[in-house]
Amino acid sequence: IIIYVGKSKNLKNRLSSYFKSSHTGKTAMLVRDVDTFEYIITSSELEALLLEINLIKKHDPKYNILLRDDKTYPYIEITNDKVFRLHVVRNPNMKKSRNTKIFGPYPNVTAAKKVVDMLNRIYPLRKCKNYEKKVCLYYHIKECLGYCEMDIDDSVIEEMRQEIISFFNGNHKVITDKLRELMNNYSE
Repeated sequence: IIIYVGKSKNLKNRLSSYFKSSHTGKTAMLVRDVDTFEYIITSSELEALLLEINLIKKHDPKYNILLRDDKTYPYIEITNDKVFRLHVVRNPNMKKSRNTKIFGPYPNVTAAKKVVDMLNRIYPLRKCKNYEKKVCLYYHIKECLGYCEMDIDDSVIEEMRQEIISFFNGNHKVITDKLRELMNNYSE
């Protein structure tokens, strides 16, 4: 049974902090319950973050929940606007009434924000809450399609929405392919 999932840049220091120090409360119970541990090496911090999130969702380890702060879990919302936006929310039950798509929970707000930032860089999504009168900096750096001035085909927006939903449902190939395409374009 998996009781805890975590990530670390320095595994030796992380494990030492658990086993060479004295702890009280929940951390002491976690250390007491550890029988063995396994690790997976990833190629980047972002990959480690996504793996941690997916493993927590898959295994629902009891200490990942107990060792959290008392705030509610962060979720990622895809708004229901014609030109949708992504953002982090804390109370998804209140948002469901707006017929939005909610994904999560995430282990912490930093993890959720990093995923939103990554997707906002890969896809030229709308960043502003209200449409501005003219295109903004995001349009000029190609991180927005200029929805406020340009007439963007609905099929382009819907394709982005479906790819992002597919990613949140576990299809990481979509994002991997997009990143490869971007890297190839930049390297040329």
